[in-house]
Amino acid sequence: MLESAFITLMKLAVPLYLVAIVIYAIRAFRGPTVPDIILAVDCISFDLAAFMAILAVYFKSVFLIGGAIILALWAYLLDIYVAKHLARGEVGA
Repeated sequence: MLESAFITLMKLAVPLYLVAIVIYAIRAFRGPTVPDIILAVDCISFDLAAFMAILAVYFKSVFLIGGAIILALWAYLLDIYVAKHLARGEVGA
């Protein structure tokens, strides 16, 4: 019962994630400003991390959760460094 509900949810979620990633990729390639491009890459990263977490629950895999956490942290660090660079023109400690 629970697995059939999860599979039905995945049939709805996978196309939505794919459409979102395509829209974000278009924004990343055609973004008029640097913040638009960074936001699009951010959204792609966080969507992939969320999708990996959902797949980790389905496959009962610890490795996918670890990869999702690392990807989300990488995207967060990208935000911090780019924001610091845009605000002060420097990157570092």
